[in-house]
Order: sequence, then structure tokens, then C-alpha cells
Amino acid sequence: MKIISAKLVFLLITCLSITTIYAQDAQHIDVTRYTASNKGKFTVSWGGNRESFSKSDIRFQGDNYDFTIKDASAVDKPKGWHLDYVNPTRMTIPQTNFKLGYYISDHYVVSLNVDHMKYVMVRNQNKVVDGYINLPDTEAGSEYNGNYDNETTFVSEDFLKFEHTNGLNYVYIEFSRVDDISKLFGVNNTDIFQLNVTEGIGGGILYPKSNTTLLKKDKYDEFHLSGFGTSLNVGLNFTFFKHFYIQTDLRGGFINMSDIRTTSNTNEKASQHFFFLQRVISFGGIFRL
Repeated sequence: MKIISAKLVFLLITCLSITTIYAQDAQHIDVTRYTASNKGKFTVSWGGNRESFSKSDIRFQGDNYDFTIKDASAVDKPKGWHLDYVNPTRMTIPQTNFKLGYYISDHYVVSLNVDHMKYVMVRNQNKVVDGYINLPDTEAGSEYNGNYDNETTFVSEDFLKFEHTNGLNYVYIEFSRVDDISKLFGVNNTDIFQLNVTEGIGGGILYPKSNTTLLKKDKYDEFHLSGFGTSLNVGLNFTFFKHFYIQTDLRGGFINMSDIRTTSNTNEKASQHFFFLQRVISFGGIFRL
């Protein structure tokens, strides 16, 4: 009986030890999933967007003129699904979004972003114009001379072509929070699939390449630091097999550009401020160095 009891105790101890080791291993496997911790990871993504803009007052100032076009409307310039999004020599033709991020903790990311938007003022419309134009009679645009006292005026393409099409470049730093909501949808192994919700706030500069033809003057189309912007973002992140993801974002913000180059004359400029709304789809990766 003593031998049997000793064997029974030994067997129970062995089974208990195996069970404890297995439980520890199972817990260890869960904790060490790649997606269980984010701190120290990098993210990089590339995508495309569509935009909407609020109406804005655009003021044009220069030698012998100072006038404002009120409630100017604008649209974006979509490329659609196209190989230009991945062609290095043509990447600035579509509307694109670039992001490089770093997780400073499991839930917080700091990222550098470049939103390449496109802004095209709708022309050939009647708009309210306030101000004056008094060009020398020898200049081609002198036909538009006059005092405009909040007058409804037909803004033709010859009068004004105003675009930020290469582009309305918003370069900014964003601070974001990321939360895993996979369990809400019954996902257990997040190393295979993970669903995250993101929220962020950002701010930075506007570095547009504005394509402007004003009062039949020579076109100016060069990059120029023109102002600043701020934005709020909310998104859904779909991560597959630990390292690859698709992200959808809804980003709204405010842009203030007080120094937009319009002609080769540095004394001439435009200014405007407006709100924007972006819808973004990006493809990216997440990794540790």
C-alpha cells in the first residue's frame, strides 16, 4: 500500500507539474504574440484620397490691384485607380498620402505625414468681387480695370485660373492613439487578423505648388511655403499576418495660407483660409528594426 501510495503521489505531482508548465507556456504564447505589444514598432504607408473644401474668400494683392473674390468654391482633381500611384516618376500626379510613424508606447504613435491634395478653384462663374484693379493701359489685363464694390462679376478663365494642383501639400506631425477592438468581433488570434481604431490630432505647414494665371500675367508654378494647417483624424486599421495593413481614414482640418505666390513678382500674392475633409485609403506595413 505504501508503494502504491508513493507511486500515486508521484503521478499526481508529475501531472500537476505538466499542467502548470503547459498553462505557463500557453500564457507565454499569448503574451508574446507580435501584435500584443506595439511599443518600438515603426509603420509606413502609402495611399490615395478624395477631398472636399469649404468656400473661401481669396484676396489678391499686387502692383496696382487689391481685390477679393468672395465665397470661391473649389474641387479636387481625382486620378482614380491608376498605376501612377506606384510609379516613382509620376507619384505626384494623383492625390496621395504618405505616413511614417513610430510607437512611443503600446497605444500612442507619433508620425510624419505628407498629404498631397489638389485644389482647383471653380472658374467661369459669377462671383462677388470687392476691391480695385488699376493696371497700366499697356498691360493685357487692364481690360479688367475698375472699382469693385461687392459687385457680382463673371470670373472667367482669362481673368483668373487658381489651382494648388502639384499640389496642396500638407506636411505635418500627428499624435495618434491606437486601440485593438478585435475581441469585439470575436477575433482571438490577432497575429492573423487584427482590427484597430485610431484617433489623432496633427499640425504642420502648407507647401503648395500653385498654378496661377492672374489678369493675363505670366503663370507662376513653383513650390512655396504658404501657411499652416491643423487636423483631426479618425480611422480603422485592418492588420493581416502581423505586418501588413489597410487603413481607412476620415480627416478634417483647417488651412490658412497667407502667402500664396501668384506671379513672378514677389510683391504679388494671394491669401485664403478654408476647411477641408479627406477620405483616405492607405496600404502599409508595421515592423521592428
